[in-house]
Amino acid sequence: MITQQDKELLAQKGISEEQIAEQLAYFKKGFPYLKLAAAASVEKGIMVPDADQQRIYLDAWEAYVQTDRVVMKFVPASGAASRMFKNLFEFLSSDGDIPTTEFEKTFFEQIEKFAFYNDLNAICRKIEGKDISALLSVGAYKSVVVLLLNASGLNYGSLPKGLLKFHKYEEESRTPLEEHLVEGALYATNKSGKVNVHFTVSPEHRNLFETLVESKTSFYARKYGVDYEVSFSEQKSSTDTLAVDMDNNPFRDNGKLVFRPGGHGALIENLNDLDADVIFIKNIDNVVPDKLKGDTVLYKKIIAGVLILLQQQAFTYLQLLDSGKYTHEQVLEILQFLQKKFCCKNPETKYLEDAELVIYLKNKLNRPIRVCGMVRNVGEPGGGPFLAYNSDGTISLQILESSQIDMSDPEKKEMFEKGTHFNPVDLVCGVRDYKGTKFNLTDYVDKATGFISYKSKNGRNLKALELPGLWNGAMSDWNTVFVEVPLSTFNPVKAVNDLLREQHQ
Repeated sequence: MITQQDKELLAQKGISEEQIAEQLAYFKKGFPYLKLAAAASVEKGIMVPDADQQRIYLDAWEAYVQTDRVVMKFVPASGAASRMFKNLFEFLSSDGDIPTTEFEKTFFEQIEKFAFYNDLNAICRKIEGKDISALLSVGAYKSVVVLLLNASGLNYGSLPKGLLKFHKYEEESRTPLEEHLVEGALYATNKSGKVNVHFTVSPEHRNLFETLVESKTSFYARKYGVDYEVSFSEQKSSTDTLAVDMDNNPFRDNGKLVFRPGGHGALIENLNDLDADVIFIKNIDNVVPDKLKGDTVLYKKIIAGVLILLQQQAFTYLQLLDSGKYTHEQVLEILQFLQKKFCCKNPETKYLEDAELVIYLKNKLNRPIRVCGMVRNVGEPGGGPFLAYNSDGTISLQILESSQIDMSDPEKKEMFEKGTHFNPVDLVCGVRDYKGTKFNLTDYVDKATGFISYKSKNGRNLKALELPGLWNGAMSDWNTVFVEVPLSTFNPVKAVNDLLREQHQ
């Protein structure tokens, strides 16, 4: 039952009653599993360019950035770092005062290696009157952790990852935000020297991001001889989703409907608002120090070159189809291109007359394009590359999460577990059509690919609705290409001790 107060809240958030009804229906019926054709592999759908091909792609990218086209880096950066410090929060709430787990011992034994060490040392001196080594020598381990995590100190437990110091250099320590600025200068600079970087941030931290950018961009602009254009956006409240109780009724807190952020899939709206031709997407925490950036920069340029050459060929074919002056052989050539380069197949095409086939080809080719880097599977949790069936009967390349796969089906479970590659969130996207018009990216979302998670509020259990993920269902109807990239380009920081790995030192 929607009350007047509910209607006012919905209007304030920009959410319609129809959307609420749609969300409630998903809670009741759930989301269907995706039908899989196969796990993508080098034999099925993953490109591995040799040295000669790499040179062609690199040349294509270098030529592209000498045009007037707008290139942008898009970095989802709103997530809080609290999960990164889960083990240290557990240490604080434990009964003992000294480290007992391997994680805790490693953290304290190697604490001087962290890029935030000097900041933490200074705050320890200021608040406790002793430096870190003096505090540890008297067993005050928890005092050090409190000053790292809590608002009385560095407040790292509540800040977003993008603002934490990750890497130590001789003259400075850098945050992930700064590493992304540097990356942008190395592979996303246009001919006039401009670097466009866009961060999605949470409203409560936006000022901190803006302050950091203001204080750092001139330094990196001078260092790399570029001009930065840095912009920010926040996840729209219109993409929040309704929470429900265990009986699928709207969850209320003091009579008021409870909404939750719709997950990273909501960022398709932010991506859609950007005025750019080519957009790189990469997670905030997947960065390395300068000495290891070589592979990252090289393969970003390679996958961008793959995008440019495929896009140019698709545009040429679409213009030919538009002209009406094509032969039967040319139509078959275009069909081969769609099937071989985009792995988009439909067994029904062999029954279509040329006129019907042309309509089919136009619909399939005139879509946003994404080229996704894929690394060899090393057992990391998360999504993988698959050939999956779509609602129109076609088979195409998709990045799927385990929640989208029926793990009770032994065949599908084996496909997932034996997948050779893993999705590190390494994408480059072409978001304009062959006439230069921006695609409306929300038209290419498969709404039936969200998932339901279980949370709690004030001790009461609730169900939350996650929108189709940004690189999963939100890009389900894009033309997709997978390219193998080396594992050295994938260095996420999930826990604070990951910063002690060689890749982050």
